[in-house]
Parts: sequence; structure tokens; C-alpha cells
Amino acid sequence: MHGVFGKYLEVDLTKGSYEVKNLPEEILLKYLGGLGLATRLLFDYTDPHVDPLSEGNVLIVASGLLVGTGLPTASKTALTFKSPLTNGFGRSVAGAYLGVALKKAGFDALVIKGKSSRPVYLLIDDDKVEIRDATNLWGKDAIETQEILKNEHSGVNTCAIGYSGEMLSKIAGIDFEERQAARAGGGAVMGSKLLKAIAIKGTKEIPVASNEKLKEAIKKWNGKIIGSEVAKLDMAYGSGEFYEWVNKEIGVFPVKNWQQSYFEDSFKAHPDGKSHLDPYYWSPIYTEKLHPCPNCNKPCGRHIVIKEGKYAGLRVEGVEYELLYSLGGVLGIEDIEVTAKLNSICDRAGLDGISAGVTLAWAMEAYEKGLLTKEDTDGLDLRFGNGDAAVQAMEKLARREGKLGELLFNGVKEASQKLGKGSDKFALEVKGLEPPAYDVRGLKGMALAIAVSVRGACHLTGGIYAPELTGKFWRLSNVDRLSTNWKGYEVKTGEDFMTVYDTIGMCKFSRSLFWLEDEIREGIEAVTGVKFGVDWLMTIGERIYNLQKLFNIREGFGRKDDYLPYRVTHEPISNGVSKGHYVNEEELQKMLDEYYMARGWSKDGIPTKMHLKRLGLDKESEDYGAPI
Repeated sequence: MHGVFGKYLEVDLTKGSYEVKNLPEEILLKYLGGLGLATRLLFDYTDPHVDPLSEGNVLIVASGLLVGTGLPTASKTALTFKSPLTNGFGRSVAGAYLGVALKKAGFDALVIKGKSSRPVYLLIDDDKVEIRDATNLWGKDAIETQEILKNEHSGVNTCAIGYSGEMLSKIAGIDFEERQAARAGGGAVMGSKLLKAIAIKGTKEIPVASNEKLKEAIKKWNGKIIGSEVAKLDMAYGSGEFYEWVNKEIGVFPVKNWQQSYFEDSFKAHPDGKSHLDPYYWSPIYTEKLHPCPNCNKPCGRHIVIKEGKYAGLRVEGVEYELLYSLGGVLGIEDIEVTAKLNSICDRAGLDGISAGVTLAWAMEAYEKGLLTKEDTDGLDLRFGNGDAAVQAMEKLARREGKLGELLFNGVKEASQKLGKGSDKFALEVKGLEPPAYDVRGLKGMALAIAVSVRGACHLTGGIYAPELTGKFWRLSNVDRLSTNWKGYEVKTGEDFMTVYDTIGMCKFSRSLFWLEDEIREGIEAVTGVKFGVDWLMTIGERIYNLQKLFNIREGFGRKDDYLPYRVTHEPISNGVSKGHYVNEEELQKMLDEYYMARGWSKDGIPTKMHLKRLGLDKESEDYGAPI
């Protein structure tokens, strides 16, 4: 198979050594690259029940199959690890220039194992690999660290953790030149290995099957992107373009720790009826320049600059839709400048902005209910909407400072367990991972999706918010967001499709432009020389997803772990057009039964031996498969 180098780099930090290892053709054909290859390597490298923060855990980095080829929006690099937050399968994905550099250095993946005896960073320059001292970098924020490395090593691309990752926060992520692989605690895994950063320079040509076909595919893809309505909206307003629509027309934008689902206060606060979290308001005012991922010609990312006021001089990459929620609405904050400041704190500390914001929202509700006192909050008046208190609280969380920082440092599940007092009833999490910006009480297929996702409450595992919000997606049509019917098939289809996207490295914001039937197949063929049919690609996605599920089964996960937060199953939405809706326990169990059936799994949510063998997972079927 072309388009790959057929080898990966294994770095052992305990021994201070490295080894280049071959990848069999069979593995490449079955898992391709990106998330698929990273999943296979994680499963094979880790022992069951390994401590996520021990040297027995590994960090896998794998560029998507199409990354670095010039195909537009093929930008994503996948990371896998055992998650310290969920104790299960950990996955995070970023539009990373480092992924391009890794590929062009001649490696399809990077495996980091062991633990250094001192802070280090990894330097790769094509075939030259060095483990260098990083004592001078330890304690610096994630962005400053990368600036130092770029000044010291010309032409490298980088990633780094901040001080939250160094201190092993279970909600710490990894920064890739201001794009984040944030979710599930990968930053803590990196910190546990005393690995501060990675810097890579690659100059090799990717061995594609046909340069002519690749040029044709690039031209065709560009023709579909440039000038499209999708591109225009992404570039003008970013991923939050539909903020007002989700609030007013659908009513599923979580506010004040999911106590509301329409940010009514924000829209009514201004004479023009416009919320100041809406990119239609703030993007024209604050945008400095666009910030694309590799090979992206419709960038949704942007740098914004605040020129006046208490945050004058602040420059941050953002603010993405998810953070308009987690650092805005869910905190009851509608001041975009405060949200941008919180965004900056998280990026520099190396925190998952979704998890950090939702955890802080839980603390605000606990404070307003009298379960946390001012003594518990280190004197902060931690009410919803108090931007100054939110900024101070986030700084404490990021640095594990004071009573409040200690309480919130590892996410909402651990915080609610520490506090008790019934606070778990409003702790928003699934498998330990805090949920994204969609109130699933009004999107029942999305509710099932976050319940069953292998990494916890995740919107990108299946991307089910798209068909739920619009009523259609690819082969799905007539989707009723308030019905529980046919949700099992819907979620399975979305998960397999999105797994393919993460495996080939495609940006999910391109999925409405490129289905698997046409351009994607042509691009893969130009790069690999292999004619993959749609069903073949979907089977690859299904194989990879089942292996991720088996990772969790191996760790002791079962049906009991496919749950929804108490608020979702017991408290109806209180305002907006989705008022009164929720997902009761009976509905969830019905959807779980349908999902497991669609997946070919047992009633307990375990893949059957027969199904695993059909997917080519013969050994795993004998070790972990359900008999029927």
C-alpha cells in the first residue's frame, strides 16, 4: 500500500532509547493510519488495568492517512492512551502541523512508553532522534514552551503540555501550536512521563501511488470547497456560526450548568436582541486573522485580539463553539472578553476547556445552592455570571491552588465525589468525561451517542448532533430529534463514519462536502493505490470502533457504564422551544437495546465472538467476545 512508510518510531523514556519498527502490510490495510493505527497500537502496547499515570501506559501519535498529501482539510492527527479521567480508552484529535512533520520524517506513528527520570522533550529531525533535557521548560505554559523550541530549532513543528499537565490534572490536554488535543487527559499522561514537549522536522516526500491522480483530486476538492457556503460561513464566523439558531430555534444550548437550554438572559440583555457570545457580534470586532489547520482552505479557527479594557492586549486562538458554551453559557457568562480570557487560561495551562468549564459550572451551582461556602471557594463570590470570579477560579483550578483549585483540579466527577451532599445529581459527566455543547434532553439520538461513546460524553465520536439538528446526514434522513426510534442504527452509522474520518485525517467540518462515495474514495486511491469501496471503508471504521470498545471491556466496562447524567434523565428542560423534554431511564434502556443489536453486541454491550470474527478480530473474539 502506498501513501505510508510502513514503519513507526518507538521511544522508551525509561531507557532513553528509541527503535524504528516495521508495520506489516496487513495492519496498514486493516487500520490505514490515524485513529485506526493508533487504536491498534494502544491495544497491543498496554496491559489490562494498567495505571494510566504509570510508565506502563503509552502515548500514541498517528497522522491521518491523507495528512501531508496536499488534499485540502486532510489535517487531523490522532492520539490514543489509557485515559486517567475515565480509566478507559482515551482519544484526542487535533489539526496538527506536527502530524504532517511526523509523516514527512518517515513515520506513520509515534509510540512513547516508559518514564523519564527528569523533564525532557523529544526532538526528531527526519532519521535523527534525540531525547533532550527540558528542565528549563518545566513550569512554563504550553504556548511559551513551543515558542522557545521553535526559536531554538529551525523549521520544527511542536506540541507541549502546560503546568496543569505537569501537575497531572486528569483534564489536561496537549497543545499543538494553538490547536488542542484536549479531551480525556492526554496531558496528564505526557506529564506523568516527564515529557514536556515534542518537536519534529520532516523533509521526506510521502510515497503516494499517483501524483497525477493526486493533483486531480486536490483540484476537484478545492473546486468544491472554494466559494461554497460552508467555507464562507466557517471563515467569517467559525464553528459557532449557528449559535443563535441552536439557542432560539432548537433550544439545546446548555446554560448555567444545564439548568437552562436557551441563553435567554443574554439575548434580552441588549437592545438589538443579539447575544454577545454570538460570532455574528464578536467576530467582526475582535478577529485579527484566520488560523488554519494544515492544508485547510476554509479555516474556522482565528486569532482574536482585545484592544481595550481590563483584558487589553489579550490574544488568543478561538473562540470555538464548544468554548462559547463551556467558558460562556454554561457559566452564565455572556461577555465574550471574559470567555476569551478563560480560553487563554486553559490554552496556556494546557487544560481541556470543555471539562474545565463544565467543572467550574458545577461549582457555581453548588455555591448557589449553599453546598460550597466562601471559605470553600477561597473567598470568591462564585455565582453564575460573575466573570471576575470565574477568571480567578479558573486560575486556581489550572494551578491546583487553594481549597477550590484542589477540589476542581481533576474534573467534575471527582469533585462531586469529594463534596458529596447530593452534588452528583447535577454533576454533568459520562464515564467521567464532561459533556459538550448540546443539551441532549432535546436531541435523543445525541443522548444515546454520549451514553455509549467509548471515551465518555463526546459529540465527535459519532457526530450525531448533525442529523439530530438538521434531520439528515449522509444515508440518514427524516431524523426526529425528539423520538427514540431508530437511534441505535443512527448512532452506529455515525460512529463508523466518523471513525473513518479520524483514520484518514479528514476534518469533520468537511463532512457535508465530502461523503465516502466520491471524492474521499478518489483521494484515498490516489494516495494508496488501493480502490476502497464505501462498504469496505465502513467495515474498517467498524473494526476500529469495536477494538476501542474491547479496550474498555478489557478494563471492566459494561452496560452499567453506558449511562446519562442524572439531570438528563430526571429534570426536563426548563426554558426555550425544547422546554419539557428529557430522556427518562426507560427510553435510554430501549435505545441501548437497539444500539447493541445494531452493533452485533450482546444485551450487556459486549461484542459477540461471531461479530468480531467477521471483522477480522479473531484473537480478540476468543479473549473478550460474548458467546452470543
